[in-house]
Amino acid sequence: MGETKTLLRIGALALMWGSSFFWIKLGLGAFSPVQLVLARVALGAAVLIGLCYLGRDRLPSGRRIWGHLAVAAFFHNALPFLLFAWGELTVDSGITGVLNATTPLWVLLAAPMLGARTRMTAVRVAGLIAGLVGILLIFAPWQASGLLSWGALACLAAAASYGFAFVYEGKYLTGTGDSPMSLAGGQMLLATGFLLLAMPMGGFAPVHLSTGAIVAVVILGIGSTGIAFALNYQLLASEGAVAASIVGYLLPVVSVLLGAVFLGEALDFRVIAGMVVVLGGVALTRLRPKERGTFATAPVVERPLAAAGEAAP
Repeated sequence: MGETKTLLRIGALALMWGSSFFWIKLGLGAFSPVQLVLARVALGAAVLIGLCYLGRDRLPSGRRIWGHLAVAAFFHNALPFLLFAWGELTVDSGITGVLNATTPLWVLLAAPMLGARTRMTAVRVAGLIAGLVGILLIFAPWQASGLLSWGALACLAAAASYGFAFVYEGKYLTGTGDSPMSLAGGQMLLATGFLLLAMPMGGFAPVHLSTGAIVAVVILGIGSTGIAFALNYQLLASEGAVAASIVGYLLPVVSVLLGAVFLGEALDFRVIAGMVVVLGGVALTRLRPKERGTFATAPVVERPLAAAGEAAP
């Protein structure tokens, strides 16, 4: 049952985050990057805080936990959301997808920096590598333009920010006794504050409202931000940072399938092969050693070296 719940959470996150690049593109037709991200996180915060109120769930208390939430809000929301929005103004979606898929690799780099233990097996590393190879097959970035550009650098920095945030949240914001809903609500509230501070950077540009842009912001705020980050905290608590970041490999699969189903986009052999490789790589990351020569599907949880409530380094 636990594995089923984990897979359902991963699938739901992949669906919500996998469609977000489409909604971002649509929203940028009416809003500047700062306006779009501010509307997204503010709506996400409103939804989460409203759900906390209805469920009689309090927001976290204590300066220490709010300090950790501020770090998470900056590196998992304000900064990468802005960087991806800016990057998508000039970078092809294929490049964006490939760079976003490097997040699990950044998690592996960030873990030792933050003193977090990750139980990595050879099979799990192979799964991470296979997933990245599958992403390359799907998007074929060598056929796209903009790989060496400031927009691509912004997207790569956003993926690195995600990687750091996953590890940080796993170490300092799980096991605190606060519910995933309250943690996500507090994080989005702080992210909204960061975006308000960024308003001078294009936040006062003219807005060209359209029905599509409004729908995009609503879906981004409620689904891809509010509900998704509550699920993210549940996944971090049960599986750890690497497993949570693996969702990034599934986003292109969701994006490609949505394009094929709703936009009639063609699926050639290379794309289908890439999707199969990605799914195989993700499956490998879900395996853990059982006995010599055999493997069982179960979580390999990263445990922090320090308690979740310990002060940040």
